Amino acid sequence: MTGKSRRTDRGRRVEGTGIVGRRGVVAGVAVGALLFGAGCSSGGPSGGGAPSASAASPSASSQGGGSQVPPAKGSVRVVRTVAEGLESPWGVAAIPGGGLLVGSRDEGTVTLVGVGDGRKTEVGEVPGVSAAGEGGLLGLALSPRFASDRMVYAYFTSESDNRIVRMRYDEQRPAGQQLGAPDTVFKGIPKGRIHNGGRIAFGPDGMLYVGTGESGDTGLSQDLKSLGGKILRLTPEGEPAPGNPFPGSAVYSYGHRNVQGLAWDAKQRLFAAEFGQNTWDELNAIAPGGNYGWPEAEGTSDDPKYRDPLAKWPTSDASPSGIAYAEGSIWMAGLRGQRLWRIPLNGTEASADPQAFLGQEYGRLRTVVAAGDGRLWVTTSNTDGRGNVRDGDDRVLELQVT
Repeated sequence: MTGKSRRTDRGRRVEGTGIVGRRGVVAGVAVGALLFGAGCSSGGPSGGGAPSASAASPSASSQGGGSQVPPAKGSVRVVRTVAEGLESPWGVAAIPGGGLLVGSRDEGTVTLVGVGDGRKTEVGEVPGVSAAGEGGLLGLALSPRFASDRMVYAYFTSESDNRIVRMRYDEQRPAGQQLGAPDTVFKGIPKGRIHNGGRIAFGPDGMLYVGTGESGDTGLSQDLKSLGGKILRLTPEGEPAPGNPFPGSAVYSYGHRNVQGLAWDAKQRLFAAEFGQNTWDELNAIAPGGNYGWPEAEGTSDDPKYRDPLAKWPTSDASPSGIAYAEGSIWMAGLRGQRLWRIPLNGTEASADPQAFLGQEYGRLRTVVAAGDGRLWVTTSNTDGRGNVRDGDDRVLELQVT
């Protein structure tokens, strides 16, 4: 399929599974050119006039040249299994100096995983988590001042909404009680049995970025008064961040369906992974104020007010959740696709064809974290009720990439 891809039926694809309703036409992977700068915007609060990415050929990675461009093909190998026996892991936050905090979507608990010995120690539970459907304890992130304030941020589904809290992490307290009482930072994000978004991450600017879903109500994505179907940008205290494209609003970009991946490259450009419905999953290059088209466009569009994805996949090949940047590429976890995708970036403008690894070897993949030195930590997601549970699931894997 080429050109415009609009939603033509009302089928509903549940995260990482199939479709309830009619199935759209599936084509091969398509890649767009990345045509944005670190400070560009879409041209005003209306989102009108936002330039769309131009189409790139499969050989786009050869354009631009230069020693900084990663090769079109790379490799990845599993170094080891860091830990096993995790229950519905979702959010992961790496503690400076050692250890991963891993949240359980369904249980609402946070576990410290030793990256050296794989030891698992429950450090606390986030109160108020209402786990149902695609909701529960989702994203985790550490404060930019974690060394001094020891604050852990959590995005979760409550009985009434999706919200963000922060809790002080104190290793000196007894096991199971190391997370302090939650302080609500932000609330009122629409919730549903599907499309709760949930990824949170602090950007290079020290602001908190939040990927939300439209909770199954597609009209929310284009409604700038709604927090659903958006990427939000907040201060660490939960206020709309200074310099946001819509004055007084937390909204940073809109027209999203269900954002579960956020990452920045070496030049501080933001990328986001997004679930499509019937035809295309997306990796988007995010510009302030950009309109990414949902529900009017899925994949690429010929309407210039919508921004086209950097790359897109048939929904059976991806169902993307977490992403990370390492070694010149974005690495994207696939749930239904059960594989890890590498999307090499060519400078500031283009990418080569995505490349797949770990095809069905470990089942559904949820979260990717850059570990430094060309390494990644990747979590599986087979115990969340939608995967085929294997011995040892769920697990944290350490990968080496080149």
